[in-house]
Amino acid sequence: MSNLIDGKTQAARLREEIGRQVSRLRQRDLITPGLAVILVGEDPASQVYVRNKATQAREAGMASFEYRLADSVPQSKLLDLIERLNRDPEVHGILVQLPLPPQIDEARVIQAIHPDKDIDGFHPINVGNIATGGHGMVPCTPLGCLMLLKHRLGELSGKRAVVLGRSNIVGKPMASLLLHEHCTVTVAHSRTQDLAALCREADILVAAVGRPGMVKGDWIKPGAAVIDVGINRIEADGCTRLVGDVDFGSASEVAGAITPVPGGVGPMTIACLLLNTLQATCRQYDIPVPDDLVSRAWDDAAAEPV
Repeated sequence: MSNLIDGKTQAARLREEIGRQVSRLRQRDLITPGLAVILVGEDPASQVYVRNKATQAREAGMASFEYRLADSVPQSKLLDLIERLNRDPEVHGILVQLPLPPQIDEARVIQAIHPDKDIDGFHPINVGNIATGGHGMVPCTPLGCLMLLKHRLGELSGKRAVVLGRSNIVGKPMASLLLHEHCTVTVAHSRTQDLAALCREADILVAAVGRPGMVKGDWIKPGAAVIDVGINRIEADGCTRLVGDVDFGSASEVAGAITPVPGGVGPMTIACLLLNTLQATCRQYDIPVPDDLVSRAWDDAAAEPV
């Protein structure tokens, strides 16, 4: 399909380039980027996600540290672990898998991670840097979305963008990133009136609301770029399958470019997690990250049809 945005292929290219940079760090500077992932509880989906992150970190040549805590763990124990990892010189990036059980204050946990090791980009300091155009960690999913858009569309300046969803994890940072690219941005949410009409005005539509198949083909401006962040598990014909927030069948007939689910944004999220770990490592040692790191991967990918 000519309008398909293949996030899986793009992510693989990016991981390859990250692996080359990690290899140079290890050989030249004797530094191995270290990623620590903390999982609280036994949620099967989170377990799979954490396992994939650890596997891809190791494949890129990074050190992977996994910490699995019981669902009943006291908040104080989790905070003590984070503080220990903040001080650990072998750990350059820390990620706490969300959501957390009810006895734990997510905001308190996010603030406990040192901003320099906050590879999720959720710490208030990093959030502020994104909002003001400063340097900091960018949340992985919005960063991956932006990379896919820029690779497919090139210059984004002047385009009308609509972001469905106002979460701190995707919607708000996605809007900030698009503003920095000089788009005209509208953030829509549950109280937005005449949502379908608003979406039809968008050159770029990013759906991140967690409602399977909500965005129909007749919501989409012909030729628009559609980024589907949703990952929803539904039962159909006795099987569980993943679908996005966009009704892919009808939307793909209208959109000029569209991400599938799975195989679109998801792989890019993990690739950007590795990119953030690499960047965090280099910043902690005052080592410059090549400005063209991403473009190298993109130039290679551009040689093959999407």
